[in-house]
Amino acid sequence: MTSSEPPVLPTLLMFRVRELRFHAELRERYHVLDFFTSGEPLHGFLAAAAADPDPPRALVTAGGDSVSVDAAFLDAVPSLRFVFSTGAGLDHIDLDECARRGVAVANSGTVYSTDVADHAVGMLVDVLRRVSAAERFVRRGLWPLQGDYPLGTKLGGKRVGIIGLGNIGSLMAKRLEAFGCVIHYNSRKPKESVSYRYFTTVHDLASESDVLVVACVLSKETHHVVNRDVLDALGKDGIVINIGRGLNIDEAELVSALAEGRIAGAGLDVFEKEPKVPAELFSMDNVVLTHHCAAFTKESRSDLRDATIGNLEAFFSGKPLLTPVLPR
Repeated sequence: MTSSEPPVLPTLLMFRVRELRFHAELRERYHVLDFFTSGEPLHGFLAAAAADPDPPRALVTAGGDSVSVDAAFLDAVPSLRFVFSTGAGLDHIDLDECARRGVAVANSGTVYSTDVADHAVGMLVDVLRRVSAAERFVRRGLWPLQGDYPLGTKLGGKRVGIIGLGNIGSLMAKRLEAFGCVIHYNSRKPKESVSYRYFTTVHDLASESDVLVVACVLSKETHHVVNRDVLDALGKDGIVINIGRGLNIDEAELVSALAEGRIAGAGLDVFEKEPKVPAELFSMDNVVLTHHCAAFTKESRSDLRDATIGNLEAFFSGKPLLTPVLPR
């Protein structure tokens, strides 16, 4: 290679990186094959990638509306040796299959944890104190016509049951303790490092909680972990907050419970069929809705860029991954 020739960049498969600056930074470092700008069907895109003179060894992907990294995907691009997920969730990656094939996996680690915890607490305050609903009441000019808006309830003293006491759940617990809440939790096993009361089932947790927060990963065990029985155990004064995955809750049963007054309200950042949201929720002033944005702040975007590029550089240079899920 002469000095006038550009350096050969490692080939990188990319799915669902939407921020332009982040996209540009990756293109400066790698020969990027971007599925969503290619306009090709998945099968054709992967076949072309596998046939590239320098087939991709690394993939950047995400959950939600992205693809599933499963056996068929890995069969289509056998050169892959590293998968980086820009989200904390890994339900879109078959970890067993990756482990079997020697494909390393890393994710965003704790990049989003504080922002998600803050968002969850903010939604809970909003639901309990009716902040968004009261704001709409004022904007519509109803205050001078109808008088004061109905009172909400205080956060302090509430029993908050957290499903999933991982990084996000633990940060939420600390924040809610500062408000004077009593923390209970359900997790795969008790945490020796905390003194919160542990419940072996979500049903029992709900029956002893005023607020039920979903902060667990999505798996076969946690699919619809909040169902009709759990909602009924929570009761007519109960509040549900979901910053986990939409499929953690039986959405149809949640809508019914809200419509029938079997629970008091909800704060939802995730939904079963995003970006579709049940239309019944739009008219409910006791429900706060956000667009799967709990994780995203200017700071977390910057931190994610650093985590992604840092893990890719570690992989291509043969160094230990920064936030490994399956080490190389």
